[in-house]
Amino acid sequence: MTPEVLYEDNHIIVVNKRGGDIVQGDKTGDRTLGDDVKAYIKEKYEKPGDVFLGTVHRIDRPTSGIVLFARTSKALARLNQMFQDKEIQKTYWAVTENAPPQKSGTLIHFLTRNEKQNKSYGHTSEKKDSKRAELHYTFEGKSNNYFFIRVEPITGCHHQIRVQLSTIGCVIKGDLKYGAKRSNPDGSIHLHAQKIQFIHPVSKQEIIITAKPPNDPNWNEFYKVMQGR
Repeated sequence: MTPEVLYEDNHIIVVNKRGGDIVQGDKTGDRTLGDDVKAYIKEKYEKPGDVFLGTVHRIDRPTSGIVLFARTSKALARLNQMFQDKEIQKTYWAVTENAPPQKSGTLIHFLTRNEKQNKSYGHTSEKKDSKRAELHYTFEGKSNNYFFIRVEPITGCHHQIRVQLSTIGCVIKGDLKYGAKRSNPDGSIHLHAQKIQFIHPVSKQEIIITAKPPNDPNWNEFYKVMQGR
């Protein structure tokens, strides 16, 4: 499958992942987004032999949106450090079953992870082996049945946005794992990595990239609301 490329140069490549695609290999053995990006680079630039592609970060399999890869080892090392130093800003859009308690706010939870369930749990106080999770959210609008929330994660924990929103009653549409009433037909959830902003690891120019959400009635309504701002 040819990936939807949003930006590329000699050092980085940014793609818009479809919900259901997996970024990196796991026990399923399914073909990955990384495999598709490597094939795209190999064909476009007629590269002999193996193509270098560094995975800088991942987004959950049922989530759609922006994924950033490194095309050189230099860019990979620098981007990894930038993520660690929280120098890369990301924005997500979420369609939820309920409205948040306030128009905007900052959520802080302590997450524990159950490996067997591949699920995280949110707590209001620190627990053994918990990780501090923080995000900022803004309520942006609603459709007939759902609510639109913009999220800016400050930390990067396993399933962070999904579990933190569900903890305040804002379960993401289609996210059965965290309490949604029903699944989406294609197995995706209505969480989309919509924007990424960072300083290019080599050229030092500011890079701002946005990704249009999938084509369905709720995402189209959300997109229309945001375009009107």
